[in-house]
Amino acid sequence: MFAESTPYYDKIYQWKDYKGEAEKLRAFVAQYKTSDGNRLLDVACGTGGHFPFLREDFEIEGVDLNAEMLKMAEAASPGLRFHEQDMAALELDGTFDVILCLFSSIGYVGTDERLRATVAGFARHLRPGGVALVEPWFTPEQYRGDHVWMTTVDEPELKICRMNNSCIEEDRTVMVMHYLVGTPGDMRYLTERHELAMFRVEQFAAAAKAANLRHEHLEEGLSGRGLHVFRA
Repeated sequence: MFAESTPYYDKIYQWKDYKGEAEKLRAFVAQYKTSDGNRLLDVACGTGGHFPFLREDFEIEGVDLNAEMLKMAEAASPGLRFHEQDMAALELDGTFDVILCLFSSIGYVGTDERLRATVAGFARHLRPGGVALVEPWFTPEQYRGDHVWMTTVDEPELKICRMNNSCIEEDRTVMVMHYLVGTPGDMRYLTERHELAMFRVEQFAAAAKAANLRHEHLEEGLSGRGLHVFRA
């Protein structure tokens, strides 16, 4: 999944404030978690950018569908456990006190049926008193379609320009990413198509009810996209 662009992921998203977000996550966990353990599962963990700022407080495991990202996460955070799985079919040994699913990764599950399956998987893996924190993609009312974005990386030995446009197709955002990557010995061009479902708050609430979890929606969350809190 998006294997060609994976090596450049951390460069493209170097603007993300993982340390600041980790501080907010600790505060949310302290507010909502009532279990007495510290096992944390990061679902769709990517390259594990939050891990250096959380591993002193939590026993962390990561899950992602992208094998190359898992290799990068393991290299950056040696000693942690990682699993290559689809979040909508989560099956791990044991349960956790905290489950994270951040940076709008939940949008990639695509359908309401798979959203419910994902939340049900969280419920199966949460200890009593545990909490799952899910950062959503935008709702249909929030998203600005028909727009163009550009992100650049300008380093002595690496130049990247990623440009994408977007449109709304039914209940999802479709973004076509165009990458131009230059190094001293090479110039590469690649494209990717990203589709993210624009789930409404009511869909998260219904998924929580079906999974026997308590649900709360926070307007701001970590980065202004909101946050869904599920409690066992």
